[in-house]
Amino acid sequence: MNTQNQQIILINRPEGVPTEDAFELRNIPIDKPERDQVLVKTLYLSVDPYMRGRMNAGKSYIEPFALHEPITGSMIGEVIESNSAELNVGDKVQGFLPWQLYNTVDAKAVSKINNTNVPLSAYLSVLGITGLTAYFGLLDVGQPKKGETVVVSSAAGAVGSIVGQIAKIKGARVVGIAGTDEKIAHLENELGFDKAINYNTTDDLQKALEEACPNGVDVYFDNVGGKISDAVLSLLNNFARVPLCGSISSYNGENEAFGPSIQPKLLKTRSTMKGFLITDYEERFDEGLRHLAEWLFAGKLKYEETIAEGFENAPRAFLDLFAGKNVGKQLVKVSDPSK
Repeated sequence: MNTQNQQIILINRPEGVPTEDAFELRNIPIDKPERDQVLVKTLYLSVDPYMRGRMNAGKSYIEPFALHEPITGSMIGEVIESNSAELNVGDKVQGFLPWQLYNTVDAKAVSKINNTNVPLSAYLSVLGITGLTAYFGLLDVGQPKKGETVVVSSAAGAVGSIVGQIAKIKGARVVGIAGTDEKIAHLENELGFDKAINYNTTDDLQKALEEACPNGVDVYFDNVGGKISDAVLSLLNNFARVPLCGSISSYNGENEAFGPSIQPKLLKTRSTMKGFLITDYEERFDEGLRHLAEWLFAGKLKYEETIAEGFENAPRAFLDLFAGKNVGKQLVKVSDPSK
């Protein structure tokens, strides 16, 4: 086995849009696993928009990344050495670990993947936190009903693409908002969205939304915030529900975004706007994964992945999220499994 390890660390806190000079590749040794520990070779890394917030100092719902320490995130790996009775060499595992080629961790820090004939990467997308975020955000917070109109921003992204399909499964009319003609075609032709709008080429987003949503908006799954959300919120029906999943439009800004005062609209329509974190539903993960797997294997749910090759390209893959270059889940393939 190669005795050289590498990790990607954060070396400065960027202002505005991050660049690759915020990251550094560092060589470190591989630690031998002690009692009840395993050595895990990284196979896939997940890159996610929320990581941008962790690059800033200050209090949030999750601690910021420490400077000169490795980035951490969701990953899939393979046990290549074990001093634990719980995991064997060759077991595939997932966990929340540092961005390293190899991680030596307690066996309880990762969970074994019982593969069900899907690519391993799916456990970071449709059968992972991404799918669970879509499932609980839409069904628990949004509560779509048959015949209602559901609008999804960043609809071709990892979470949004799953949200729209679940809404269709529940019998809703689904309108997606994305940023390229290719993504629009994908949403309408591949994922079954009733209508998709390219916010970059639409002269009047408000008018386009009004035409796409002639009966108003009952559920708005908000991934972006900003001007796109301002336009959608103006079309809320009485008793509409707005799950707040993300606000990627303001992640790289130094100040909070400002827009129309929404309180009068929410009051007049008696609408509910609720932020949520996937960790709120940890005790119900098995429920969500069971339904997601059922829909996936029944052909009711499709998923897309954009996979960058090579550990050293993880920072670039992360930055590509903010340029809208990904379709579906953005991943980094680090290595192949041994078997």
